[in-house]
Amino acid sequence: MQKAVIFPGSFDPFTIGHAALVYRALQLFDEVVIAVGHNSEKRYMFEIEDRINMIDKVFANYPQVQTLPYKGLTVDLCRKLDVYFLIRGLRTSADFEFERAIGQVNKQLDVKIETVFMLVAPEHTAISSSIVRDIIINNGDVSQFIPQAIILEDYKRTY
Repeated sequence: MQKAVIFPGSFDPFTIGHAALVYRALQLFDEVVIAVGHNSEKRYMFEIEDRINMIDKVFANYPQVQTLPYKGLTVDLCRKLDVYFLIRGLRTSADFEFERAIGQVNKQLDVKIETVFMLVAPEHTAISSSIVRDIIINNGDVSQFIPQAIILEDYKRTY
């Protein structure tokens, strides 16, 4: 039986920390579904299609990684795909508290859901999409924070 995991997030933009988690998840699971979510509460720098394209470029040589968009509850996506493992990266204790709460609610919504927490590699702890966006807005060089396959100039920013 194939074991799959969903890695949900907004990935605006996708960072080397995200990529590192996917590579590590591939050591535990046969397939990783990177689910690029839309949260109506958030303002995005890159359109969802562009974020998916960025991620697809990073994993072009990994057929066991697929990327797809989704709206709504992550548990509904799990049911739709018949995949009940979620992977979440933890950088700080604040991440743990936030992710723990979401994981517990997901479990209440569907008892089959299991959230797997992975500690982020120490060298990626300070990297977040929010920080990368701030560097981009201020015309800084983000090349050390995003995978080499992503060329941001290829994508239109929404703000």
